[in-house]
Parts: sequence; C-alpha cells; structure tokens
Amino acid sequence: MERRRKNVFIHLNINSDLFYDEMIEFLKEVTPGKTYKEITELFNNKFNLGVTTEIIKSLLSRKKIHTGTGGCLYKKGSIPWNKGKKGYMGANKTSFKKGNRPKNWKPVGSERLIDGYTFIKIADPRKWTLKHRIIWEEHHKKKIPRGSVIIFADGDKSNLNIENLICVTREELKVLNKCRLISSVPELTKTGLNIAKIRIKLAELRKEKK
Repeated sequence: MERRRKNVFIHLNINSDLFYDEMIEFLKEVTPGKTYKEITELFNNKFNLGVTTEIIKSLLSRKKIHTGTGGCLYKKGSIPWNKGKKGYMGANKTSFKKGNRPKNWKPVGSERLIDGYTFIKIADPRKWTLKHRIIWEEHHKKKIPRGSVIIFADGDKSNLNIENLICVTREELKVLNKCRLISSVPELTKTGLNIAKIRIKLAELRKEKK
C-alpha cells in the first residue's frame, strides 16, 4: 500500500498524505457519470496539475472508483468565444475528413456543463477548457500563475462575471476550504481571502522562529 501511494506521489508531483487524501475524495465526488477525459480535466484544474488520463484511470481502478454510464449536458454557444482573438485555433479543412465527422461533433465555441463548470471548445477535434479560466486570462491579459486557481466569489460556478472570479494560490484555497471562508456573499469571500493570507503569513513567521 505504501509503495503504491509513493508511486502516485511521483506521478502527481505531491508529497503530502493529506493532499493525496483530498485528491481521492475529490475523485469520488466528481467521477460518477463522467468520461476519463472529463475527470482528468476537472482533476487537473482542481489541483493545478497536468496528469494524463492514463494516470487517472489507474488511480480510479486501484481505488475502485467507478464512472458509471451518466452523460454530459451540452449547450451550443451562439457566438464563438474566440472570434477576433489570437492564440486559439479554430476548425480547419484538415480537422476531419469529409463525411467523417463524428455524430457528437460540436463546433469551436460550443459549451458544455460538467459538474456545474462551464467548458468551452477551443479547437478541433476535442479540445475543451474551463471558460472561467479563459475569461480571467483574457481580462488580465496573462496566464493564471502556476500554483494558482480561479474561484467564484459568490460560490456560484455559473456566474462568470469577471468581478466574481478571484485568483488564489493553492495554499490560500486550502485555508479557505478548511476554515469555510468561501461565502455566497462576494464581500465575505474576499474578506475570507484576506484572513487566509494572514493565517498563512503567521504560520510562516512561527516557522521562522523555531
């Protein structure tokens, strides 16, 4: 058991039993009814990692976490999100052979909901990403910093207003969740983030004194 866990740590680039347990609980929650690809994308966004689908499949198998046969909720975007934008590839003549396009094919700009999160298709054949991350990066004109994630100030994953999207570090998110500082009231969540930052700073100062 210990050897298996160490192997997972190596693949996932983690070194904490607590972090590992958090990952397993997350997988138990989001796995039912989803494909391995969807689970992998949710997992990588949640923990800011870049693990492969094969690693997720292996981990689910060892933990006996089953996907089931549920479907996804799809929603077409009326206007492609990347119209006039650079850096994201749209469909082209070589994306699919003529008459060979899958029945479930969706055009670039289409959206779908997975576990309450809005995903948007940014390229063929099947490249999807979380829409709230795209919105944050487009607004701030920079990539989300490594080790950081985007949370919703009011806790509503469907509210993609830029004022509702807050960039926090993984450490800050851990404190926010542990102390239940994320509220349905945006101002309280922002206050909670300040509290989390203070807690982290105090912990660092205590370590320095030892």
